[in-house]
Amino acid sequence: MKDVYILAIESSCDETSCSIVKNGNIDVATVINTQIDIHKMYGGVVPEIASRLHLENITLVIDECLKKANMNVSEVDAIAVTYSPGLLGSLLVGLESAKALSLVYDKPLIKVNHMLGHIVANNIGQTLRYPLISLIISGGHTDLIYMESENSFKYIGRTIDDAVGECFDKVARILDMPYPGGPNVEKLALVGTDSYAMPRILDDGSFNFSFSGIKSHINNLVHNAKQRGEEINKANIACSFQNAVTNSLVSKSKAAIEKYGVNNFCVSGGVASSSFIRNELFSMCEELGVKMFVPLKKYCTDNATMIGAAAYILYKNNQFSGLDINASSHEELSLEDIIC
Repeated sequence: MKDVYILAIESSCDETSCSIVKNGNIDVATVINTQIDIHKMYGGVVPEIASRLHLENITLVIDECLKKANMNVSEVDAIAVTYSPGLLGSLLVGLESAKALSLVYDKPLIKVNHMLGHIVANNIGQTLRYPLISLIISGGHTDLIYMESENSFKYIGRTIDDAVGECFDKVARILDMPYPGGPNVEKLALVGTDSYAMPRILDDGSFNFSFSGIKSHINNLVHNAKQRGEEINKANIACSFQNAVTNSLVSKSKAAIEKYGVNNFCVSGGVASSSFIRNELFSMCEELGVKMFVPLKKYCTDNATMIGAAAYILYKNNQFSGLDINASSHEELSLEDIIC
């Protein structure tokens, strides 16, 4: 089979990214323009600003990626783009750009679910083994998925309120730390001790997650201490919080692995870049004798490389889209994303 080159575009939130991926696992060239410094001033992503910045940067990012790869659009085999889930305005910028390239250069168009991209980021530089349990942990998602093969997805658990990344950001704000919160909380937690009691996190025997309770607990803890003029130890709060959340992720993942009897586990999403969470999950897998897959940190946060890797699966199954496809702010991963 000849080599397949896919030009992929990702613009679901606050990163404008373009990548050229070879055979679904080789990153030929990737460019990411991040908006973090802009949104940091507002304490989080502002959708209207995000879409406007995507508009300003999308053509520049695509051109830079092509130059970096020393290729032109006529040399690629397909155009791939994130169409769901994400911020609608941001998604539309990438989607319309991909449609234009597909039309002008007569290249097949492949729509990619952002969550599939996160999972298949684990194929970059390595090869996922099936069946497996997949844990997606990001700013908008906390999902456990059972995959019998790359063409099979079964949601077995998800967050019923806040996603884990969202919770980290909100707790960081309560502790007066800047956006994005996750890296700042992790850094602060390293110098703290687990001295604050935290509520149990949805210990109901299911594979679902819930993080709004612990967020509210910390908010009340800090607020009440300020009202009484008491000093709080932010590092200890960060440590206690991070331990409680990580324990939930580990215990639910362990239960899923044991129930489904798999020997493979993969973790992905922006929160998977946390060294502390990675290490705790890795220790759990070592204990169970399970192979753990995790992407390089640069492929955990939003990037077009993972979209190109996921698109290769669709390409092999002739899953191409027409120019009439639209963006969707929320859509579950389903078999239709792979094989209709």
